[in-house]
Amino acid sequence: MADVMSRVAVSPCLGDGLVVRRVVMRARDVVFFKGVVEASEGLAAVFAEHGGDLVVAAPETRVAELDALLDAMCEELGAMRIAP
Repeated sequence: MADVMSRVAVSPCLGDGLVVRRVVMRARDVVFFKGVVEASEGLAAVFAEHGGDLVVAAPETRVAELDALLDAMCEELGAMRIAP
């Protein structure tokens, strides 16, 4: 995953009022991760930049819920959150 850190990410076009988080995980875990996020009642949208490089966007009003979910999922999947 070290080479992932050197890439320059290009975020999707997102509007005001959204927070963005970056997550890196094994490509094989992306479908499971997206399924959990999508089942979380509109919590966030997931954009795949390349393989397991993901951008997750959520309304500012749900940032605490998003961060809690990401922390739990990263621990479960051995993924890493990347600072913006």
